[in-house]
Amino acid sequence: MVAKLETRGLDLWYGGFHALKGVSLSISERAITAIIGPSGCGKSTLLRVFNRMYEVTAGVRVKGEVLLDGASILANGTEVAALRARVGLVFQRPNPFPLSVFENVAYGPRIHRRAGSSELPGRVESSLRRTGLWELLKDRLDRSALSLPLEQQQRLCISRLLALEPEVLLLDEPCSALDPIATARIEELLVELKARYTIVIVTHNMQQAARISDEAAYLLLGELVERGETQAIFTRPADRRTEAYISGRFG
Repeated sequence: MVAKLETRGLDLWYGGFHALKGVSLSISERAITAIIGPSGCGKSTLLRVFNRMYEVTAGVRVKGEVLLDGASILANGTEVAALRARVGLVFQRPNPFPLSVFENVAYGPRIHRRAGSSELPGRVESSLRRTGLWELLKDRLDRSALSLPLEQQQRLCISRLLALEPEVLLLDEPCSALDPIATARIEELLVELKARYTIVIVTHNMQQAARISDEAAYLLLGELVERGETQAIFTRPADRRTEAYISGRFG
């Protein structure tokens, strides 16, 4: 598969804490890659490197290369706002803005000047349709997003991201606050979206990783232990540490 994102010898420190250690990882285009590993191993940190969200934390230092379509995102002169429009992040808990459903989805295209006032309704509808929310909410677009059920809030956050027409979707445990039925809906959505987007998901749920991902990467104590096709990782891991984690004997 063609690499959409790539890290080469990536190191990251939070002050004196070495969180990522020499990580070299390729993320395939238009596929779902699951990043797995025990708590504190660097999964969410790696996710935040891909759109430079780590920069909102003071005292972070990065060494190595991070490439998007072969071009460095760490290079001087990189427009970070434009990068985050191309590589968007959905957080663990839904975080809709305290605005209406319509204004949540229209917010990004408006501030990034991706759509004029006359184009916004169409952009909002298209984004909500992609996440299966349009028929549910088309008559309630002026309703507060905070009043929606958690699963709809999470789909709305994905819609808000899609409205910017990104290339990569980063999802940090997007189903951890959801019940099994809502989780199944989000998983079905992600499988549908991979036809158009590169998706990277951090998950502690091994069943979820096995169900929806095409490729998987196992991190341990900030190091990349193993990366490959999900089926191979889960049935024929090359490293004993991967086998111990997947089988539940560790982590």
